[in-house]
Formats: sequence, structure tokens, C-alpha cells
Amino acid sequence: MTEKTASVHWEGQGKQGQGQISTETDALKDYPYGFGSRFGDDRTGTNPEELLGAAHAACFTMAFSFACDKAGFATEQVDTTAKVSLIPDGDGFLIDHIALTLEAKVPGIASGQFQQIAEAAKRDCPLSKALARVALITLAATLKT
Repeated sequence: MTEKTASVHWEGQGKQGQGQISTETDALKDYPYGFGSRFGDDRTGTNPEELLGAAHAACFTMAFSFACDKAGFATEQVDTTAKVSLIPDGDGFLIDHIALTLEAKVPGIASGQFQQIAEAAKRDCPLSKALARVALITLAATLKT
């Protein structure tokens, strides 16, 4: 069993408030976020959806590579993008769609098997399982030659 920790410190009220996100590995240390970086065009901070997308892409990519290895195929290169869609929902917001895009170079694998492994990795990675309440998680997978 493994546990990882992240923390947030927030100061101020509502839209005027500012937060700092930190992770136990210091990959993020007091990294800023707030209303502007979440809903506006402030590029000096991050936001929860961006971090969720990064985590989901990382988890899925590892699951895909491990599944290819288990099936006897070595991944040479794997690139994944996750787009997280946040929409209004009553007085709040809802993540209604996560679009994963995979491009991978996997020598010797047939297209059909590649797609099967990619779909299984999307379904079975721990973050996909944790995000099962999200109405739609899509995947576009491209096998590079």
C-alpha cells in the first residue's frame, strides 16, 4: 500500500483569495493558484483541473506501458494529454468530461491489440477508477510507426 500527500494553504476570501499547493516530494512547493488561474487567463498559477489532468495522464500512461510490457510489447515512446472539462452545475461546477489522447510507439503490436490495451488501461488505471463518477472519459489512441 502506498500513500502520497499534497497540501494546500489558502488565504483570503472567495475570488480574492489565493492558495499555494505543495506535494510531499516538493514537485510542487507553494505553487500558486486562485480564481484567476482556474477561471481566468492568469498563467502564473495552476488549478485543480490542470493537476487532475496531469495526474490522470501520468497514471494512464504508466498503466498502458505496464500492460504493453505484460503482453510482451516494449513501449518506446508514450505521450498522453488529458483535457479536463469543467462546466457550471447549479450553484457550483462539475467535471463532465476528461479527454485522454495517446500517441505511442510500440514496435510489433497490431492496431487492434494496441486499442484493446489502451482501452483496458483507461478503464483500469487507479485514477480512472477514482474518477468513475465523471460522466465521460474518452480516449483517442494513435499507434506511431
